[in-house]
Amino acid sequence: MDDLAIRALVARLSRPHRSGGHVIERSSILAEGTGSADVLAWIADHDGEPEAAAPPRPGQQGLHGSHFHDRGPVQAPVPRRYVLPPGTLD
Repeated sequence: MDDLAIRALVARLSRPHRSGGHVIERSSILAEGTGSADVLAWIADHDGEPEAAAPPRPGQQGLHGSHFHDRGPVQAPVPRRYVLPPGTLD
């Protein structure tokens, strides 16, 4: 995908963020199809940052929370959203 097509796609899929920039859901990028790797690379090239997920609170894993402690190393979660700085889509 070329730069203009990616910019138009990101503008269409994103929404304003409280920081003054824009936020875009990773799921909506992936739903667009084969160009998702290009879009994610474009976001990284334009200083887009993964939105920080709230850390889980101790003791809040639900009824079977004790089962989750014995599973070995935990992989880092995939970001759900990316935040673009103000002026990126202007």
